[in-house]
Amino acid sequence: MIYFPRLLDKIRRHLAGQLPDDYGPNLGAGFDKRCCDFWRVHYEDVVARVAAGSTDAEVLAWCREHGRPLDDHDLFVWNEFLRKCGWQDDYSERLRTRLESMGLTGREDIRTLFDLIEVDEGRVPGGTGAIGE
Repeated sequence: MIYFPRLLDKIRRHLAGQLPDDYGPNLGAGFDKRCCDFWRVHYEDVVARVAAGSTDAEVLAWCREHGRPLDDHDLFVWNEFLRKCGWQDDYSERLRTRLESMGLTGREDIRTLFDLIEVDEGRVPGGTGAIGE
């Protein structure tokens, strides 16, 4: 399930005081909220599991137990939805704004918010590596 590990990494870094300041306002919102809503679990409950020291696998198991059951089709739909956010949809303006604020307006390889996350986390050249180090 794409994004789920990033959600947990952001929570851990925030709890440790290591999350970049500009990430703070969106904690529990945006894709964080969409991911939790997809599972039908509360963000605050996921934070509590992470704060208690649960591993990624343990939090995932908790979501499976306390959220809705997800099958392979559900995960396919989630992954494809997230991969395309920002490409000719309601997220397009958000993507343009983020590209401008990061000085990346000339990057034609960044067509979706998922692409932007890959760049920002350093998995694609030209990013900060702030979370994905």
